[in-house]
Amino acid sequence: MTDITITANGTRPSRDAGGRARPADLEVGGPVSTAWGEGTLTRAKELESLLAWLWPNGAGDKDPLAKAIAEHLEAARQAARHRKQRPWRPVSGSLVERAISNLDAAEADLLQVAPADYLLGQVPSCLNHVQRHLDRQDPRRQEFERIARKLGVADPDNQRPGKVEEPTQAEKLAAVDEERGKIVSAVRAASSAALREQLRVRSFRNVLIATTVVMTLLAIGIAVMGLLNPARIPMCFQPERSGQTVVVCPTGQSALVDTGQQAGPAQPDVDDVVKHTAAPWDLFTIEAVGLIAAAVAAAAAIRGIRGSSEPYGLPVALAALKLPTGAVTAFLGLVLMRGQFVPGLSALDTPAQILAWALVFGYGQQLFTRLVDQQAHTVLGGVRGADKRAAAAGS
Repeated sequence: MTDITITANGTRPSRDAGGRARPADLEVGGPVSTAWGEGTLTRAKELESLLAWLWPNGAGDKDPLAKAIAEHLEAARQAARHRKQRPWRPVSGSLVERAISNLDAAEADLLQVAPADYLLGQVPSCLNHVQRHLDRQDPRRQEFERIARKLGVADPDNQRPGKVEEPTQAEKLAAVDEERGKIVSAVRAASSAALREQLRVRSFRNVLIATTVVMTLLAIGIAVMGLLNPARIPMCFQPERSGQTVVVCPTGQSALVDTGQQAGPAQPDVDDVVKHTAAPWDLFTIEAVGLIAAAVAAAAAIRGIRGSSEPYGLPVALAALKLPTGAVTAFLGLVLMRGQFVPGLSALDTPAQILAWALVFGYGQQLFTRLVDQQAHTVLGGVRGADKRAAAAGS
């Protein structure tokens, strides 16, 4: 076999005096700061090596495709090596899409230029790829499964009845050459479907981030409002004790207020007592307790989160959403109690009881975010295969 190597720019590498490729032309590249970037560089080098190995075996008359493969691999490498201008920002979806789509295009072009015996060996893995990402009703999947059966590749979903005569190697190679276009088309369609699944995860992640930002701003606004004007929405209750009333707030309480029948100029008004008892840190304290409870709920929910190899950090976004949601639900729950929405719980006796209920309402955000967790599991399940996605949609 002739020793021919194709570099990322479509040219042969420079060689030393002994005719060996220089080390710089054989490097994988990196390291880079992201896991998906490392995977991209590894896959790009693998495809580049396959192209260099297959070039003497039949790609000589298809130079444009070989050049296109090299350009796709270089584009994927550029995306993997790109340095984020703002490291604190999440993974850019455009970079991931650029890397994946170019690797998929390079792989499809490689199948076009590969000899028949190589493509025949790739049919089982291509069949698995197609079945994972294309629906059963997709005509491209159905056609690929027919070709696989024709080549004698076992398909657990479509077992051939009885004993069927196995085609010879020559017949298989002839069938691969004849059906090459359909094979590559089905594989490319499956790769495009896999990329769309990744984009759905990214879109859902972006919705979670936007919702988390809005809830965080809302929680901050509530706390600032309490700092500027504690009496605007006082989180205070007025339990009665033997004809007297005491105003109880999250961070303190007033002296007993006489609410008997004798009224006079010295009789204090309960609303005035509330204004004087409410403190600037009341709302902040309630939200802090709710946030702590939500953090405990998020930690407890980790046991139900399945690990994900996707580059978008969906489990982290789910956990982050719970924190400001817990702060807001703690505030809203106590507002409902103060408005006597819950009979019998409209007059809490001590600041400790107020904080305890804030803890309960903060943890109670799990009732709302649990639905989001379920949707996230559905989205991640769709990435793992078309059949699983269809089963989840039908359940």
